[in-house]
Amino acid sequence: MAEAKLEIDGMSCQHCVMAVKKALGGVAGVDSSDVEIGSAVVRYDDGKASRKDLEAAIEKAGFSVKR
Repeated sequence: MAEAKLEIDGMSCQHCVMAVKKALGGVAGVDSSDVEIGSAVVRYDDGKASRKDLEAAIEKAGFSVKR
């Protein structure tokens, strides 16, 4: 298992938190995610997903990830 700590721009409310959680939950290999406004800590199987996959899911949901 790998862990990614992500800083996320564009989040301002609990709806945003739920949208990011849902987006991350749709990525194969994600075991769990702790999402707060502005950040997320994601545990995932790095044989099934990559940090880029996580970032892409968040960006598809309408937010941006600080790199």
